[in-house]
Amino acid sequence: MPSTPAARPAERARALPRAVLWDMDGTLVDTEPLWNASQRRLLAEHGGVWSEALADSLVGRPLDEGARRLQAAGLDLPVDEIIERTMGAVTRGVADRVPWRAGARELLAALAEAGVPGALVTMSHTPLARALAERAPAGALDVVVSGDLVARGKPDPEAYLLALDLLAARHPGLDAAGCVAVEDSPVGVAAAVAAGLPTVGVPSVLPLPAGAATVEWDTLAGRAPADLAAVRDVAAGRAEDAPAPAGPGGRA
Repeated sequence: MPSTPAARPAERARALPRAVLWDMDGTLVDTEPLWNASQRRLLAEHGGVWSEALADSLVGRPLDEGARRLQAAGLDLPVDEIIERTMGAVTRGVADRVPWRAGARELLAALAEAGVPGALVTMSHTPLARALAERAPAGALDVVVSGDLVARGKPDPEAYLLALDLLAARHPGLDAAGCVAVEDSPVGVAAAVAAGLPTVGVPSVLPLPAGAATVEWDTLAGRAPADLAAVRDVAAGRAEDAPAPAGPGGRA
């Protein structure tokens, strides 16, 4: 029986994304319960009022913006102290036991084994981002962009654009169209799409608007690098099918 011919290098490369850019909270790890517990505790200690609407409004947002929302709910502490105390509690929780979302660690490991570079792009700050990156499979998250490294948080694309620049410095020729982002929140998906990235939405706490992401998955469980490459190809197909921009006379 003849053996199956080995895939050519170009074919193997086509079956992989150039890089994968990952959100952290709610996407790779289920840290929302840790955040909620620390924020709720602070509010209770300082006379604030917790609500599910407040919790939802914090998902995916920069930590300084979240701290100001907690202040508006009655938390009488400076922004920097709110960030330090809540993030410290979450970092300790992640250090004790990483609460991986289903399939996340396995997919990170498969990408690292295939040689696909990865970046962590999160609005959490450096101590928490590094704690997670250090506990990920070796080589999975070599680039880390955290909320304290950018001036504008998600849904602004600045963090993703910075991560793409850092990846391209290590991997010449890399561009957004060849990569894939994975996000769970509406603001995160908006940031990744605005950066030109084909984007997988894997909702956790909040639903995503219809059509916001390139594709939407219920879970990362059972997914492989080739599934992410397929997302890139879906986005490329949509770009090819898009009508040409209108010219000076208003016609395409």
